Amino acid sequence: MESQNKEIALWRKIVIGVIAFIGFVTTIKLAMIYYNANFSDNPHQSFCSINSFIDCDSVAKTIDSQFLGIPMAYWGMFLYLFIGLMMSAKKLAQYRFFKFLEVFKNPYLYISALGIIAFVISIILLCISLFQIKKLCILCAFTYVLNLAIGLFAMDYSKGGFLNVFKTSVVDFIDALKIKKYLIAFISLAVLAGGFLTYTAVTNVFSPHVKHIKSFKKFVKLREKKLNPYVVEGNDLGNPNGDVKFHVYSDFRCPVCAVYNIIINKVVQKFDNVYVVHHNYPLDLQCNKYLKSPFHEGSCVLARYAYAAEQQGKYWQFANQVYLTQPMVDFDVWAIAMKLGMDLNKLKADMISKTAGNLLLQDIDEASSLKIKGTPAVRINDSKDIKMGAMSEFELEEYLINAGGKLKKHAK
Repeated sequence: MESQNKEIALWRKIVIGVIAFIGFVTTIKLAMIYYNANFSDNPHQSFCSINSFIDCDSVAKTIDSQFLGIPMAYWGMFLYLFIGLMMSAKKLAQYRFFKFLEVFKNPYLYISALGIIAFVISIILLCISLFQIKKLCILCAFTYVLNLAIGLFAMDYSKGGFLNVFKTSVVDFIDALKIKKYLIAFISLAVLAGGFLTYTAVTNVFSPHVKHIKSFKKFVKLREKKLNPYVVEGNDLGNPNGDVKFHVYSDFRCPVCAVYNIIINKVVQKFDNVYVVHHNYPLDLQCNKYLKSPFHEGSCVLARYAYAAEQQGKYWQFANQVYLTQPMVDFDVWAIAMKLGMDLNKLKADMISKTAGNLLLQDIDEASSLKIKGTPAVRINDSKDIKMGAMSEFELEEYLINAGGKLKKHAK
C-alpha cells in the first residue's frame, strides 16, 4: 500500500511539474505579446489576435493587463516559478543556502492553495475581460485552466480537501513566523516587496500605457464636465514664430477630437517654439467629397462657423466651446458667439462666404492628399508622416520634443 502511495505521489508530481512548465512557457509568450503591444514602435499582430473578440493584443493594451504596475504575465511567471521551488523544497533544504526552505513542511498543499487562489483570481479576470473589456485573450484563458488543474492535482483529498489545504497553509505560516530569524526575514522581504510594488504602481515603469490611459481619462472627465481650463484666446495657440509647426486635422463632431483639443491646449503652451496650425477635416458628406457614407453630420457647418470666428480673432475660444457643447442647430452656435461678444451678423455672413467654403475645401483636399482617413490626425512642419489618433498628455509632449520642441523653463 505504501509503495502504491509513493507511485501516486510521483505521478502527481510529474503532472504538476508538466502543467507548471507549460504555464511558465505560456506566460513567457504572454509577456512577449505584452511587450510587443505596449513597447514596440511597430507592433505586429500576434497569432492569438484572431478577430474583434478574440484579441490578445487589445487585452494587453488595457489598464487591466497589469496589477500594481506589474503585467499579469509577470505575476503568472512568478507563480509557476514558485510552484517549481515548492516542488524541490525538501531536496533544496538540505543545502545551506536553501536551508530556509525547511519551513515549508507541506509544499504540495501550498501549491494546491496557490492554484486555487490563482484560479479564483482568474475567474475575476475572465469576467473583466468578457463584460468590461469585451475581448478575450485565449492564452490568458488557457492559464486559468492550468491554475485550476494545479490546484486539483496538488490537493490531498484524504485529509479534508479544500478546507485542509488552507487551514494547514495558515497554520504552517504562523508556525514559521514563531521562529525569530524567519520572522525577521519575512518582515524584511515584505518591506522590500511593498517598496518595489509601490514604485512600480506609481511610476508604471513596466506599464507605461496605464499612465497614458489614466492621463487621457483625466481629460475625458474635463470634457464631460464641459471644462477646458487651458483654452487660449485669439487665433494663435503657441508661438506664431515657432519653428515647429504642429498641424492638427480634426472634426468638431469627433468625440475624441473634443478631448484631444483640451490636451493640445495644455501641452502646446508648455513649449517656446511650437505653433498649432489647425485644419478642419469634417467627416460629413455635405462638404467632404471623399466620403462614401455619412458619418459626422453637421460638422461641415461647424467648420464654416469656425472659419468665420477666426475673422473676428476668436478662433480658439469659439472652437473650444463648440467642442465642449456640441451645438446641434444654428441658434446654439449663435448663443456661443454672443456669449463670446462676437458680431453675430458678421459671423453669419462670413460663415456662408465663398472664402470660408474655399478654405474648407482646401483643408479637405490637403487631408485627403496626405491619406488621412479619420480624425484626429497630426503632423509636423512639411512632413507627410501622419500620426493618427489622440495621444495622451505625456505622449504628445514627447512627440513634440522629438520634433524639436523646446520646453519653457519651469514648464509643468
